[in-house]
Amino acid sequence: MIFALDPGPVKSALVLYDGRVGLCQHYYALNDWILAYLSTYHAQPGDTLVIEQIASYGMPVGREVFDTCVWSGRFYQEWTRRRLLSVWITRQDVKLTLCGQARAKDANVRAALIDRFGGSQAIKKGGPLYKVSGDCWAALGVAIAATDPNYQSAAR
Repeated sequence: MIFALDPGPVKSALVLYDGRVGLCQHYYALNDWILAYLSTYHAQPGDTLVIEQIASYGMPVGREVFDTCVWSGRFYQEWTRRRLLSVWITRQDVKLTLCGQARAKDANVRAALIDRFGGSQAIKKGGPLYKVSGDCWAALGVAIAATDPNYQSAAR
């Protein structure tokens, strides 16, 4: 099982994805809730936490970015404390893997995910992506990119 996180300063998106089954669960919740979930989930050997890593693009950043970094570290620490595997993936790696270009926007990533899950029917009632919204799209992108056979990263 892949636990994919798009972290935020107060709330984060968490997606549970199984390559054989597909999207299992998705949550957008307070970071304290996500941390508690990760600490109490009955994880199996091989379950992996994949966290979207903050990357520097040379621009000044504010407190929200640093708060997000702190939460990312707390999620990583909790998961690895349990001797479970956790890896980092950058947004650029997600864009390159799913869209083939680093200049892709969030809408392009969303469209690529919808295509992978069967097109417009995937987001309709009964479809595998029904009710996925907001930051959960980014977390799903993290999960799919990390499990894509074309994904190439030094962390892998």
